[in-house]
Amino acid sequence: MTYLFLVIIGVVVAVAFVFWISRKEAEKHGTSTGEEFVGICRSAIETASQKEERKGRALALLRERGKLSNAEIRAALGVSGRSVQRYMDALEGENKVEQVGGVGRGVVYRLK
Repeated sequence: MTYLFLVIIGVVVAVAFVFWISRKEAEKHGTSTGEEFVGICRSAIETASQKEERKGRALALLRERGKLSNAEIRAALGVSGRSVQRYMDALEGENKVEQVGGVGRGVVYRLK
C-alpha cells in the first residue's frame, strides 16, 4: 500500500512539474499552457520511440554479425559512443545482449 501511495505521489509531482514548465514556456512563447504541455509530452514520446528504434537496429546488427564493438554500433547508428553504451546497457538489463570484456576497446556485445 505504501509503495502504491509513493508511486501516485511521484506521478502527481511529475505532472505538476511538467505543467509548471509548460506555463513558463507558454509565457515565454505567447502560446497556451495546453499547447506547451502537449509539445513537451510529444517530444518525450518521440525520444522514447527513437531510443527503442535504435535499440532494435542494434539487435538486428548483432543478429547479422554475431558480435560488435561500441565503435561499430556507433558508426552504424550514427550516434555518440555514450548513447550506444546507454542502449546496450538497456538491452543488457532486458537480458537480450551481453557485454564481453571489461572496459575500453576490448569490449564487444553479443546476443544472449
